[in-house]
Amino acid sequence: MTVMIRRAVPHFLLLLGAVWMLMPFVWMLCTAFKDPSEIFEASLWPWPRTWYGWTHFLEVLKTAPIARYMVNGAVVCTGILIVQLLVAIPAAYALAKHQFWGRDTLLLGILAALTIPIQVTALPLYLGLSALGWLNSYLAQMLPFFLSMFAIFLLRQHFKTFPDEIIQAARLDGMTEWEIVWRVVTPSATPAIAAFSIFSLVAHWNDLYWPMIVISSTELAPPPLGMLLFATAESGANYGALMAGATLITAPMVLAFLLARRRFIQGITMTGFR
Repeated sequence: MTVMIRRAVPHFLLLLGAVWMLMPFVWMLCTAFKDPSEIFEASLWPWPRTWYGWTHFLEVLKTAPIARYMVNGAVVCTGILIVQLLVAIPAAYALAKHQFWGRDTLLLGILAALTIPIQVTALPLYLGLSALGWLNSYLAQMLPFFLSMFAIFLLRQHFKTFPDEIIQAARLDGMTEWEIVWRVVTPSATPAIAAFSIFSLVAHWNDLYWPMIVISSTELAPPPLGMLLFATAESGANYGALMAGATLITAPMVLAFLLARRRFIQGITMTGFR
């Protein structure tokens, strides 16, 4: 009996935590299907008494260019991720497998950079982009995030586990360092790359702070900024439509995680601290 209780308590706590984390999403989805008169009722039960159908979703699709916001978000997130990986993979390989002067100091600098929030560098970045005339563009949304210290650190931890014997054999076969990086080492890092890709896509898809600073046109707005503009200009106090829009822009990230969840878990569990 005691053993059963010991096993049940952790599962109960995990289940309770899962319910606590999922509750906002359940509330969002249920509100999107509620009648407007029911949304403001003082009730802790999220499930609608009567289904309002797809009216809120149709209203959002008619009054806000949701598809355009999603395309903007996809362009920005994909562009950021591609450049981050192109920079982080060779940098992480060099830190993991090459001996050079200042390597440990450079790694400490990378770890220190992880503690600096974007708000600290927002003003000089804005002034620089303004001086170059790059504001209100896709590049303005992507440029500050091209260099990801987290990607370098995560992939470096994974590359540390790659056998040195295979790299030496590849060198004896005449392969260059670039060929070793991209043809030998990188394929083994698929779980770590998948894990970082999920982190990167979710973070930049949901980012509101930086686009709100550099974007003034609704045609270039990513999903969060687009919904903010929609909330202030079109929907007013129509929380049913707002929750429907939030559901639409949340769905792609949930789907992406579900499709890549196995690789994501592998990347997190296989990347240790060495």
